[in-house]
Amino acid sequence: MHALLGIDLGTTGVKAALFSAEDGQVLSSAFVDYPLMHPRPGWAEQDPATWWQATITAIRTCLVGAVRHNVQPSDVRGVGLSG
Repeated sequence: MHALLGIDLGTTGVKAALFSAEDGQVLSSAFVDYPLMHPRPGWAEQDPATWWQATITAIRTCLVGAVRHNVQPSDVRGVGLSG
């Protein structure tokens, strides 16, 4: 089965979802949050290294969850990214 991976880097976390390329069925999904720091009033900061680690964790979680559908990492045919 071929699959497509979607990744959305949001304000509070990263979402990843793996879909069947044939019928669009959600095969697996994951959300990993990360902190939003407020060093001063009216400021908001994030550490890009945290985004990266959260993205890796979300993707790995999706891939592990997709095993129950007999989907392997090599079955991923495309990646969409939003953020």
